[in-house]
Amino acid sequence: MGLIDTHTHINCLEKITPEESVRNAIDSGVEILLVPSAAPADIDVIPELIKKYDNVYGMLGIHPEDAKNWDDGILDKIRKYSEDEKIIAIGEIGLDYYWDKKHIDIQKDIFIKQVQLANELHLPISVHDRDAHKDTFDILKEYNKTSNVVLHCFSGSVEFSRECLKEGWYIALGGVVTFNSANKMKEVAKTVPLDRLLLETDAPYLTPVPFRGKENQPAYVKYVAEEIAKLRGISFEEVASATTDNAKRVFNLK
Repeated sequence: MGLIDTHTHINCLEKITPEESVRNAIDSGVEILLVPSAAPADIDVIPELIKKYDNVYGMLGIHPEDAKNWDDGILDKIRKYSEDEKIIAIGEIGLDYYWDKKHIDIQKDIFIKQVQLANELHLPISVHDRDAHKDTFDILKEYNKTSNVVLHCFSGSVEFSRECLKEGWYIALGGVVTFNSANKMKEVAKTVPLDRLLLETDAPYLTPVPFRGKENQPAYVKYVAEEIAKLRGISFEEVASATTDNAKRVFNLK
């Protein structure tokens, strides 16, 4: 059973090309890559990128750091591009109070608009939440009516993960879980039900051990799976099988 990297910015890699990243991923047993947009310019880039590789799928949305650059024409662009069956989610969208505390109201407004768009298009949502757990939770609970929710690069506590799981949402873990100091994430990795867990790299960021400090790439998602298997006391194959099944179900991958 091949792995799925459910969140990887291969269009942002600097040390290798997207083509090399796809080839390395396949060589490492990673069968599918999901690539989100972040900046407004990405909305046009991702649909072109996914045409080049059979195993690469796209998500479209605006990252909270770029919410201040929003215009409503982006919604129409996403609607148009989402007619392509390889656009499989709205993302990455959400809130980030770590980097930007000046535009919180704008972030919330743009997050809500994109959640509503996901519902309209019957697509799942890949959510960025940094230092904004309560507001992220409250907006999703109020405004999301029909879309599957993936909490990308989950950074909350076990207690917060349980609240999210009660809502039927999914928890995606990446390289942070391999860091020696990441006790909170290790506890989350141990406790999230296997049928709600997803794997990701968030490449080129958050590179897992043993490559921490270097540029991340999709091939390294296997180290995330290995660490989770070790923490849970189960086989790598069990983690791979469960997380791949989950990703195919959440993102309606054939």
